[in-house]
Amino acid sequence: MKIADIRQLSEEELTSELDRIRRQLYDIRVQAVTEKLEEPSRIAQTKRDIARCLTVRNERARARAGQSEIELA
Repeated sequence: MKIADIRQLSEEELTSELDRIRRQLYDIRVQAVTEKLEEPSRIAQTKRDIARCLTVRNERARARAGQSEIELA
């Protein structure tokens, strides 16, 4: 998933997407233990997708925190 696509998601969609990707990573890891993975690079790709989602979530949290500081001043 591209970062531009992730930035277009709402907070609820972002949370559900993050949960979905984390579950996907779990499933890939289980598959890696129990059988041969066809695409071992999927683990790294999935981890990057999780990092992208968390980055967008943190950017939004900082933006909200910055707005609240401005409102207090």
